[in-house]
Amino acid sequence: MTTWFIVMLVVFGAFKIIVSSLPNTVIESIISKYETHPQLEEENVTITIHGNNVEGEKKSKIIHDFNEGLFLDRYYAPPHNEGTPLIINAKRGKKDFTFYIYSHEEHVDVVKQYKKKVVAYSLRSKNLQNSDMFVSADLA
Repeated sequence: MTTWFIVMLVVFGAFKIIVSSLPNTVIESIISKYETHPQLEEENVTITIHGNNVEGEKKSKIIHDFNEGLFLDRYYAPPHNEGTPLIINAKRGKKDFTFYIYSHEEHVDVVKQYKKKVVAYSLRSKNLQNSDMFVSADLA
């Protein structure tokens, strides 16, 4: 009985040491798989508004502003937004994501869709909140 106790104690102790001392790259890769607001890379992203592709410097600026946005709150039911969204199609590894971005004065609503899963959350990003792209697209 005590032999099994000692063996199990050693096994659990070794497991605890291995798990608690994983390299940062391993931890970051595990966490990045489950994060709500992922960082986007420009080469894997297409952005459309009103059916028109956004390219060049505007695309880079939107991606930068999206990546720098502060996560505020997660919605448990997608909000009913009005207006035309900014649509970002992104690919991370084998996964294809679609983000629908709705701009408001005080925040930005993001609806992330992956396969049949839908996650909605809000961001604070001054440049996306006050973006003239939404206004100019509505006037066009």
